[in-house]
Amino acid sequence: MELKETVCYLNSNDGSGILAFGEKHRLRIDSQEALEQLQAFITENSNEYIFGYLSYDLKNEIENLSSSNSDQLNFPCLFFWVPTHVIELKNENFTFLQGEKNEASFNFISYFMEEETDRNFHQFKYDFKPRTSKEKYLETLLNIKDSIQRGDIYEVNYCQEFYCENVEIKYPLDVYFKLNELTKAPFSSFLHFDEYSMFCGSPERYIEKKDGRLRSQPIKGTAPRSNDPETDKQLKEALQQNEKERAENIMIVDLVRNDLSKIAQAKSVKVDELCQVYSFENVHQMISTISCIPKEDASFTDIIRATFPMGSMTGAPKLKAMEIIEQSEDFKRGLYSGSMGYISPNGDFDFNVVIRSLLFNELTKYLSCPVGGAITIQSIPEDEYQECLTKVKRILDGLHA
Repeated sequence: MELKETVCYLNSNDGSGILAFGEKHRLRIDSQEALEQLQAFITENSNEYIFGYLSYDLKNEIENLSSSNSDQLNFPCLFFWVPTHVIELKNENFTFLQGEKNEASFNFISYFMEEETDRNFHQFKYDFKPRTSKEKYLETLLNIKDSIQRGDIYEVNYCQEFYCENVEIKYPLDVYFKLNELTKAPFSSFLHFDEYSMFCGSPERYIEKKDGRLRSQPIKGTAPRSNDPETDKQLKEALQQNEKERAENIMIVDLVRNDLSKIAQAKSVKVDELCQVYSFENVHQMISTISCIPKEDASFTDIIRATFPMGSMTGAPKLKAMEIIEQSEDFKRGLYSGSMGYISPNGDFDFNVVIRSLLFNELTKYLSCPVGGAITIQSIPEDEYQECLTKVKRILDGLHA
């Protein structure tokens, strides 16, 4: 079935997920004052579920920065909409949270659930190329380390883009579910609207509001899994004790604490977990959890202005890191390292970090797979480059299979 309407699937990979499809109202913006218009849109639709994304380049509005790097995807800076239908999926059962129960909605839900359980995936032979040469990557990384050595910056999340041209995707849900089979990540998501598609295998939460408390869970620190239980245990323990990874994680924890303090009630910012290692399908990840009680008058966009982009995708201090990122990278991040999620009618919300993702523009036939990592004074350029190749290879080999 060709997808002719807006569809979003937020997949927790624990047997549960939220499926949204159709549109009542939409807000698509690629201009200044995007957050002001977003807040008005949220206020106008406060009794509805609202889904949407924030692109990384909202930084330009929040911090008065600019972006002039290559952008072949041209995703809007911000896209939010009120779906006609919102469905909570739990194993093989589903519940309508929003929208009418009718033949059309039941047919789409049935089609979607069949696609999710079908394991007869197509092969996707995409020929990806790096936008950044290895020589340029290594040279840039050394320049970043010089900035760290001078004390300009402590940590920078430096990314590069792998891309493919003249791509046709006839089975977008098949691409997503195949990617999801590889990653099985807790903040996995699929989005399709207009000419754009996102296939996201994210393990990371950007920010959540629940029970009157905000919670952010940055990831810094990754180790591979092993099929051998004893080796896998050793890899997990080595990550837990890795001083470099812990230092990276703690730097971002301090940044998030500072961000949350801007909109938090006095003395409510807490580090609930510090450098805890969690295991996913392919990797172990070091995750910290920071929370606070927001001020009573803090709106959704007040919270975004205080905390976006997420520190795990910038570095510290954040403003200087974003300036160095703009100088160092040779592609515009757009939705990559932005955030996808939803707002409930009661004002609670949950948004991920858009990483481990493929992004596609159907009109330009351009498919992008950006990757990156945290650069500190201890980073070894060749190792960082190989880590990028490993991340891309894992996705592409899985799609080719």
